[in-house]
Amino acid sequence: MAEGIYLLCALTSAACAVLLLRGYRRTQARLLFWSALCFGGLALNNVFVLADLTAFGEVDLSLLRSATALGSMATLVFGLVWEAK
Repeated sequence: MAEGIYLLCALTSAACAVLLLRGYRRTQARLLFWSALCFGGLALNNVFVLADLTAFGEVDLSLLRSATALGSMATLVFGLVWEAK
């Protein structure tokens, strides 16, 4: 059951990233670009969560998962600060 939820979270984040990129291509609003990068990273993070908890039982991917989440959030914060100037 948990694997299905992790997969749905990854798919939802990836769909959000795609929709945000489509909006960026249409309007050229740079905040949409930074948000799309963030959601793309969060989708990758969810894939790492799924792989860590199901496929790779002996290998600890928590550092990779945390780094991906941190990078995604840092990208969004950077975009927010950059666009506020």
